[in-house]
Amino acid sequence: MLSIVKSIALHGLQGYLVNIQVDVSAGMPSFEIVGLPDTSIRESRERVKTAIRNSTSEFLSRRIVVNLAPASTKKEGSIFDLPIAIGILIANNVISNENLNDTIFIGELSLDGSIENIKGVLPICIEAKRLGIKKVILPKSNASEASIIKELEIIPVSSLNEIIQYLNNQITITKSKNVNFNSNINSSYEFDFSEVKGQENVKRALEISAAGGHNCILIRKPRFRKNHVSS
Repeated sequence: MLSIVKSIALHGLQGYLVNIQVDVSAGMPSFEIVGLPDTSIRESRERVKTAIRNSTSEFLSRRIVVNLAPASTKKEGSIFDLPIAIGILIANNVISNENLNDTIFIGELSLDGSIENIKGVLPICIEAKRLGIKKVILPKSNASEASIIKELEIIPVSSLNEIIQYLNNQITITKSKNVNFNSNINSSYEFDFSEVKGQENVKRALEISAAGGHNCILIRKPRFRKNHVSS
């Protein structure tokens, strides 16, 4: 049986839609992932199989082929663990809800079936909104970041079992409320760069570091005055 689940990949900070096409058929048991996956995606085969086995579902010994379309672009990261697992469960009739055309899945699976925090959620949600996606199912720990984007229904989940029950209409999950990003921003500061002349690149680097909570160190070659003699 063939199933198609949607997700979004990142190229830098730009996102693009990826269709995870899963075909499960009779034959020699195998699990192949094609569509220019990187090493972390290839390793997802073991994470997905073990996560499904450690959830309420049985992982059947079948021939499984997963295609990440478009196949012409390189895919990176572990965010495709969840959509691959969902595609397999739909193809095996474990999940009956196939009306997922306006839904994307992102998330990394642990071996026990829990869903781990991922990076790049904000640009993924920005691209999802641009593409007309209505619902994003993602790790619970990423929900607050994704909730900044309005007009998206953010469904936070913590385990594969929870998603299976949700998609089969056995439970309901409260969607995350939208967060007003500007509500707690202080626009008045005691110190700023208004009196620093020039040094535009340095100021920009410090602003980016402060905005992202990163460390920053400035290094330059020392200058000596002409009348200065070093010993």
